[in-house]
Amino acid sequence: MPINLDKPHQWKADVAASVDMYNNWFMDFAPQAFRATRKKTTADVKAALQITDNLTNIQAATLRAHPETLPTLRMSACPPLAVDRLIGLSGVAPNLVKRMELDGRLPPRMSAADTFRDLLKLATIIERLADPDIFVWLGRDTAATKTEIHRAATIVADRLCGAVANPIIRNAQEQRQLAALKDWLEQRGYAQLPAGDNTKFNALQPGTFGFRLNVPVKLEGGVTSVNIPVDAVIMPKASKAGSLPIFFEAKSAGDFTNTNKRRKEEATKMAQLRHTYGKHVSFNLFLCGYFDSGYLGYEAAEGIDWVWEHRINDLALFGI
Repeated sequence: MPINLDKPHQWKADVAASVDMYNNWFMDFAPQAFRATRKKTTADVKAALQITDNLTNIQAATLRAHPETLPTLRMSACPPLAVDRLIGLSGVAPNLVKRMELDGRLPPRMSAADTFRDLLKLATIIERLADPDIFVWLGRDTAATKTEIHRAATIVADRLCGAVANPIIRNAQEQRQLAALKDWLEQRGYAQLPAGDNTKFNALQPGTFGFRLNVPVKLEGGVTSVNIPVDAVIMPKASKAGSLPIFFEAKSAGDFTNTNKRRKEEATKMAQLRHTYGKHVSFNLFLCGYFDSGYLGYEAAEGIDWVWEHRINDLALFGI
């Protein structure tokens, strides 16, 4: 039985209430989440500065020993360097920079000679572009003071966090949404799978739930299978043997533009689940934030239902 997808007359009021709920959360908790990340990032930046003698000694050997420092060094330039801009300026192998950025490691298959040559190019670019307005000790005879180092590290940390501000906020909101689901379910006698439990999604016992479980689906052609992560997998108490659990994706958004860009993600998951497990798969959304009628109509057309966080008790209508 549809819960919200077949009630467009309610959508406008729900959108307004959801936007208000997200904005209230953002004003109260988003700065706290950002500051916590910035505090940790500042410590990481200070460590990178220490490794490079406060940017006075950037060597290929240093980058080889500490590839994880590259994001800090990029943001220490004037102007700050995007990954692709650094690759273009230095002429190094793109895989080298991307592995250093994403994994904090060097490419294992790249020869030592090629690695050292490219690291030397990176070091030369970064040293040349180091921002003298932030690192005020560069070019002077006296060493950096603790106050100057802390100030510089905070500025670079702000640059790093600013580049990933949206993911920081989105991750904090997702954690809050999953906590709300957990509280609601446990108040009704449901039990969460213990940490490290390897129970498969279709082997959950009635009255249990798990977060971020992998669900195998078949790709087009039915030959290749891949795992897709699902935020919340719930097996209702009244489930019979062999029943599929109910799937929920926690979705939050701080503006209307991004939701319409991302709406195909859910439709793709729904199509993959139906193709693998049949048309009766229950794949739904748990929404908070800026989801307008265009987004809702698109998901409804794909047969995807949803629960608004400000009306979380609608979960009970799914038989949970």
